[in-house]
Amino acid sequence: MNKIKNILWDFDGVILDSMPIRDYGFRKIFESYPEDLVEGFIRYHRLNGGLSRFHKIKYFYNHLLNKEISEKQIQDYAEQFTIIMKEQLTNEKYLIRDSVDFIKSNHKNYNFHIVSGSEHHELNYLCKNLDLADFFLSIKGSPTPKNNLVKNLLEKEQYKKEETILIGDSINDFDAANINGIEFYGYNNEMLREIYKHIDNFKDKKWHI
Repeated sequence: MNKIKNILWDFDGVILDSMPIRDYGFRKIFESYPEDLVEGFIRYHRLNGGLSRFHKIKYFYNHLLNKEISEKQIQDYAEQFTIIMKEQLTNEKYLIRDSVDFIKSNHKNYNFHIVSGSEHHELNYLCKNLDLADFFLSIKGSPTPKNNLVKNLLEKEQYKKEETILIGDSINDFDAANINGIEFYGYNNEMLREIYKHIDNFKDKKWHI
C-alpha cells in the first residue's frame, strides 16, 4: 500500500460548516424571485456542494427561470454573494473542529492543499481571517472548475497520483478525484458513506492514511 503524502481538501462542509450561511446568501441574492423556484435551487445547491457559485447562478437562470444570463450579471450576483459570505463566515464558530484539529496537528506530516468550489479570493480571505492559511501550501478556488484545480495542482507539484487523496463532502468532489485518477474519501455527508471510502472521525484510530 502506498503511503499518502499529499492531501487535497475541499473547504465547505469539510473545514467550514458554511452550508446554512450559503443557503442564506443564495436566498438573499434571489429574494425577488418566486419562493418555490428559489427553494428548488437551494436543493440543487445542497446536492452539488463542490460546484462554484458561478455555475449555480447560471443554472438558476437557465434551468429554473428558463432565461439567459450574461457573464456580467453572473459576476454581479457573485459579488453580492461574496459580500454576505465575508460578513458571516469569518466567525470561528463555523469551523469544523474535527478536521481543523487534524490539519493543525498534521500539516508538517503531509502536503496540504485546498481545492474548493468557493470563489478564489473569498476563499483566501476566509482562510487568512480564520488563521488557517499557514497550514496549506496552496489555496485555490473558483471560477476554475475543481476538476481543473486538481489537474493543475498535480501537474505543478508533480505529485504521484497513488500518493495523493482528495477529501470532500459531495459527489462533485468524487468526480474531481476520479477524473484525475486519485483516491477520494468522503467526509461529513451520510449519503456518501455507502458508496465511497468515508472518514467518520479524524480521531478514529482505525482510520489510517
